[in-house]
Amino acid sequence: MPLLFISKSDDPDAWRTMLGEALAELEVRIWPEAGDPIEIEIALAWKPQPGLLAGFPNLKLIQSLGMGVDHLFVDPDLPAGVPVARLVDPDMVRQMSEYAIFAALRHHRRMDAYDANQRAGRWASAGLRDTPEVRAGVLGLGAIGGDTARKLALLGFEVAGWSRTEKSLDGIESFHGDEGLTAFLNRTDILICLLPLTPETHGILDARAFSALPQGAYVINLARGGHVVEADLLAALERGHLAGATLDVFETEPLPAGHAFWDHPKTHITPHVAGLTNPRTSAAQVVENIRRVRAGRPPLNLVDAARGY
Repeated sequence: MPLLFISKSDDPDAWRTMLGEALAELEVRIWPEAGDPIEIEIALAWKPQPGLLAGFPNLKLIQSLGMGVDHLFVDPDLPAGVPVARLVDPDMVRQMSEYAIFAALRHHRRMDAYDANQRAGRWASAGLRDTPEVRAGVLGLGAIGGDTARKLALLGFEVAGWSRTEKSLDGIESFHGDEGLTAFLNRTDILICLLPLTPETHGILDARAFSALPQGAYVINLARGGHVVEADLLAALERGHLAGATLDVFETEPLPAGHAFWDHPKTHITPHVAGLTNPRTSAAQVVENIRRVRAGRPPLNLVDAARGY
């Protein structure tokens, strides 16, 4: 059951080593050295070229190299009927919540003001924000969103979450559905987007959503660039309705040279690094899914193709 590794951003040698230590008999091939396409039964992939996977007629599993699978479902020729599995790794959940909390605290503790004071040689306080009076809101209450919401609550923020369907987390006020979105945004001072990208959530953060946030709200997007209408975000920043934004993901990646986000005084940007796939911690789940497929059982974290996650 040869496995084909397809990724331009992940280390193939590290993956070959980790998988080989658990399944010595597993043959790992690295794209584009696929060999006979008929022999490939598992694709371990991140952003494969559209149409590529359709060239392997005996696929039994498409395993995403990340927690998101939108990079697979954009392919109109994705083989129908082949199970698609997400990679849900506790280490990636930790990385994502670390980043979200760092970005929230940097804004909350006015670190940009202190950076400016340092450059100006100015010894001055930026004042106190009482943490329990700051309302954090997490869009998406899956594994990452739930972990982030709980950690923010432990830090003393008033935390709420929004999800497409109703969910309940201890100590977290929950909103759901279209009818709950505006109320959720109205009460959110620091907004953290951790949603899966689906047709229903594409462009969810638009001019209407930004206007629903309180004056001076802050936006953090770690999910997918497609969630944000970038022109609307820039307009909300320019008119002063939003205090700023931390962005790790963008509609076009890499972010094009000359894009307004690069040097905007109210943005912090990073190159899609909030959560990086760690072979050491995530290979075990891939191995388990290989074993499950071999035994005729469904893989862990099977994706509902109709929902897109």
